[in-house]
Amino acid sequence: MNDALALKTRAARSKGSKSNVKPRRSKALEARETRVSSAASLGVTPGYMSGFGNSFETEALPGALPIGRNSPQICRYGLYAEQLSGSPFTAPRASNERSWLYRIRPSVKHSGRFRKVDIGLWRTAPCQEHDMPIGQLRWGPQPLPKKQQSFIEGMRTMTTGGDAATLAGMGAHVYLATRSMRDEYFYNADGEMLIVPQQGRLRIFTEFGLIEIEPGEIALIPRGVKLKVELADGTARGYMCENYGGAFALPERGPIGANCLANARDFLTPVAAFEDKETPSGLFVKWGGRLFATELSHSPLDVVAWHGNYAPCKYDLRRFSPVGAISFDHPDPSIFTVLTAPSETPGTANVDFVIFPERWAVAENTFRPPWYHMNIMSEFMGLIYGVYDAKPQGFVPGGISLHNCMLPHGPDAEAFERASEADLKPVKLTNTLAFMFETRFPQRVTKYAAELDVLDEDYAQCWQGLKKRFNPRKP
Repeated sequence: MNDALALKTRAARSKGSKSNVKPRRSKALEARETRVSSAASLGVTPGYMSGFGNSFETEALPGALPIGRNSPQICRYGLYAEQLSGSPFTAPRASNERSWLYRIRPSVKHSGRFRKVDIGLWRTAPCQEHDMPIGQLRWGPQPLPKKQQSFIEGMRTMTTGGDAATLAGMGAHVYLATRSMRDEYFYNADGEMLIVPQQGRLRIFTEFGLIEIEPGEIALIPRGVKLKVELADGTARGYMCENYGGAFALPERGPIGANCLANARDFLTPVAAFEDKETPSGLFVKWGGRLFATELSHSPLDVVAWHGNYAPCKYDLRRFSPVGAISFDHPDPSIFTVLTAPSETPGTANVDFVIFPERWAVAENTFRPPWYHMNIMSEFMGLIYGVYDAKPQGFVPGGISLHNCMLPHGPDAEAFERASEADLKPVKLTNTLAFMFETRFPQRVTKYAAELDVLDEDYAQCWQGLKKRFNPRKP
């Protein structure tokens, strides 16, 4: 932030004072105000607002938000008013998403003559570039490259399904990043991005504010939101679900009631923060499955204040409150749904985000791991840390498994034998966090994924040790 605006900020703070007599303040309060004032002079106020889908309002400079109207004739601080719509104007109130942004420049000034650039290994549905035979698939962790590449340059598509042009389906990706984005900015017009770190912390500076996440947390970035990604630990690896369809929402709890699973209060939306930076910059836009770039003379992260319900957020997966069987049988994995993106068919998700966190297993006379299964939905799984109970060997942190539509899957031979003979005392599954992107669309494997060295060609062998146990003479 330049000195002139910093002075304007301090002047705005002092202008509201009507008396030279100051009330006595505690040292703790004075220290807190000093920290906030210092952060505000940089355009960044640390912090978050609690809730999911709320109508929020926040300002990085006092009085920047207009009161009682959205688009005044003249905005304070010389700002421009701009609306960002994530749904049609006429969408029902419950699903209508929009935010009003008060920014240094309108987004038309963050746009120039675009040119098509290399999108690397990022693919968009429909993508049928490799004719891979069907089968259960598993990949080991992909090593970080030695060359320098940003979060966008390091995006690697593993699978796609549906058709982004019809606003249906998803893409499952891995990111391998070795450098921060410097004077580089990006937004995705094709889909909403669900970012799942596995290794390394991310600092995601969006036009709505700053989000910091680590492994065990997720970030949800709506379609069209500008951002840059910095690497707090120098390198980062993780997963990303690109949702082409309706926005992610909290699932209905039904007879569970008003509590448990992912609680709305644990989702955090950033307070307003901005860059007032005059420096040559690049803006990259993913649109129609291609990547375009334009040059700017400034940062597009210039939103000084905003209000609305269309905004990015973060969530700590360790705050998920699991619900499970307390008597017998293993419940359906849908009981672990964190977020769901709806389709036009009630009860059928475009994509679900499901996790398998730490939890107690207490069911009596029950095969406790996930049962053997064939499913109309396609399941893309990853492991953030620890051990997954149905695959104690081979499925490691940073790895991936794909069980496509109507392909059988379930515990490997070791897991089956151990669960069949276990003493069924209450057991806490600790130090484990796996997740699943589950979609109604069959997943097409990309050429990149099909030819990876870490593809486990012998994955299906994990079930070969399952013995024939049938004996008609021995019930």
